[in-house]
Amino acid sequence: MSFALLPRRRALLALYSVLAAACTFAAPVHAQDKARIKVGISVGNAEQIFEVVKKVAARDGLTIDVVVFNDYQLPNAALAAGDLDANAFQHQPFLDNQTKSRGFDIVPVGLTITAPLGFYSRKLKRIDDLPEGATVGIQNDPSNGNRSLLLLQSAGLVSLKPEAVKNNTATPLDVVANPKKIKLVALDAAQLPRSLDDLTIASINNDYAEKSGLSFNKDAILKESPKGPYANLIAVRRVDKDQPWARKLVAAYQSAEVKQFIETKFNGALVPAF
Repeated sequence: MSFALLPRRRALLALYSVLAAACTFAAPVHAQDKARIKVGISVGNAEQIFEVVKKVAARDGLTIDVVVFNDYQLPNAALAAGDLDANAFQHQPFLDNQTKSRGFDIVPVGLTITAPLGFYSRKLKRIDDLPEGATVGIQNDPSNGNRSLLLLQSAGLVSLKPEAVKNNTATPLDVVANPKKIKLVALDAAQLPRSLDDLTIASINNDYAEKSGLSFNKDAILKESPKGPYANLIAVRRVDKDQPWARKLVAAYQSAEVKQFIETKFNGALVPAF
């Protein structure tokens, strides 16, 4: 992040905070339907996906103006302040944290995509063949390390403290049962693909897997569910969740045309969550 951008970001956040607070005192008047909406998305792959979403929505009489953000802290504030009608950039844990810490009254209306986590191996073809005492690589950063441990728990390889699971804060110290006596090795996420020869299995993020020539669809022997808590979603203000335009937006994104584009364009690095 460029430090030169920080003052502008603080100003935007302050402005959106004031506007969001004002919305709690004067609820906006919402039309029963709209023919044109503004949707906030993150820079990158979402821009390509929404080019297809826009075409599908237009056939249903809905025009979508896309607003691109490169700062995850801004789209929810913009939505709460009324500068957007919807956004599509975050997963449920992120939204939960934002609504709790900043008081946004924002709700999900439909799933979009996920970049699922997978475990890979150069020694095994199936996770069921994992031997006792196997060395298992996971990420050493809190978010990805937690995801990897949850995935191991889903396969019955470890059990975690319930509180850590509930709060999405699991670390190797939260393992309370380890029936196969696996050895957890925490490494930098970028180092895990290079360490596959030395590990029995390793959790690898999709971007690093793809750069290493690994395919999530073909090579991962344990896969995070695309409908899990890290699936991204379309969010709107609570008062708008039943609006016809919101249903049209979700229907356009979850269309067969968009699904085919995601599956063809990103080859498993992004997976439709619908």
